[in-house]
Amino acid sequence: MKVVGSTLLAAALLWVFDPAATARADTLLTPADKASDALAHEIYRQLIEINTTDTPAGNVTTAAQAMQKRFQEAGFPAADIALMGATDRTRNLVVRLHGSGEHRPVLLIGHLDVVEARREDWSTDPFKLIEKDGFFYGRGSLDMKSPDAIMVATLLRMKQERFVPKRDIILALTANEEGGCCNGVAWLLNNERRLIDAQFVVNQDEASVLTDHGKPQYLRLIATEKVYADYQLTVTNKGGHSSLPVPDNAIYTLSRGLSRLAAHEFPFELNNVTRAYFEHTARIETGQRAADMRAIVRNPPDPAAIARLSRDVDDSPLMRTTCVATRLAGGHANNALPQRAEAIVNCRILPGHSPEEIRQVLIKVLAEPAITVGWLSAEGKLSEKAPDQGGFAPAPLLPELMAPLEQVVGQLWPKLEVIPSMSAGASDAVYTSAAGLPTYTFSGLSVERDGDRSHGRDERLGVASFYQGNEFFYRFLKLLTER
Repeated sequence: MKVVGSTLLAAALLWVFDPAATARADTLLTPADKASDALAHEIYRQLIEINTTDTPAGNVTTAAQAMQKRFQEAGFPAADIALMGATDRTRNLVVRLHGSGEHRPVLLIGHLDVVEARREDWSTDPFKLIEKDGFFYGRGSLDMKSPDAIMVATLLRMKQERFVPKRDIILALTANEEGGCCNGVAWLLNNERRLIDAQFVVNQDEASVLTDHGKPQYLRLIATEKVYADYQLTVTNKGGHSSLPVPDNAIYTLSRGLSRLAAHEFPFELNNVTRAYFEHTARIETGQRAADMRAIVRNPPDPAAIARLSRDVDDSPLMRTTCVATRLAGGHANNALPQRAEAIVNCRILPGHSPEEIRQVLIKVLAEPAITVGWLSAEGKLSEKAPDQGGFAPAPLLPELMAPLEQVVGQLWPKLEVIPSMSAGASDAVYTSAAGLPTYTFSGLSVERDGDRSHGRDERLGVASFYQGNEFFYRFLKLLTER
């Protein structure tokens, strides 16, 4: 973005560095930019106000149909719009903008479903888009109806401009990434792969521009993810009268094992992506933190530096597998010894290690023969053994993707680095990557380091961040596909 004059420069810096600012200066926007912002906001509101939770009140298909109508009205041929899925409530929308065919397609993915939100827990109606104090509030405002709206608005704008990319652009808006019976990306890969087959995948399920008091620090490019795994821990015994306490009480046994798990720390480990992350971030950080990041990438790594960084909730998950108890249940009567106690342990496993390998580690760490450790599938099926397959290898940083990404980042955030990283969470990238489609997760949305309210109460996104993300994605996708 070229800015001339001190007044315009000040306005540009206000927009770039203040995620709570309510708008960019009009002088920085073309009429087409303004129209695109207005369209993206209109779609954003429409998506937020459609309940897409995996509950009786929610329905992903309704949102997919609303977006289908927009593409139909914009003149996309019926042959290039597909609405399909596993159930009537979990339809996925796939739209294709045809290009010249000089290169293989790029696939854009975004999930339409959101996690549950109860009105009594929120200060606003979670299924209304509310703008206040420089933020948009609503369930999915960040995760991830804002990127969904931006992707739809971008394709509609390109269609209106009669832009012909050099590769087809495929958009898949899908169901049940957050959970439920019928993950949309997995369903499409298993049933209609021809519709979404591509050279690589761009997943916008991430607020990538990390800010500190409004100042951007770096843009995080997720090139690999941890493996998600749930385990059910179960203890059963004969029970008895509560007046006769015994040490093998099912709850006591389970509690002893969970205490050992809480004290356990999985080994330190870096891969090529996390090593690059700490090497790049060390150039941005200062003082002891920067020194520690440099120290852990040496061979051998410094144990004291590992220990200090392990105390940081952002750094620690990047250096090791993590497992934590998330649910507990036990007992059947107030005056009886429990005959059964259960816990769910959720693990985020470093790539290269399998769920079965970690199940065996859990058995050793719990150190209670009476605790059985089973694996829970995404559908909730309990198995004695977990999958042996490890996480997918980090995606190669393709020049045809990195060059336009770094160019647009340089235009909007001068001197901001693009830093490869690993996600400690999980997204639909796990399905596309496992299917052999290199997947890159990033967006132009910004969020404070400690300001991510995804899945939480009063989820929100900065107003300026939304419009910034809209401009970023249009520029990036056009540059990516016109080369």
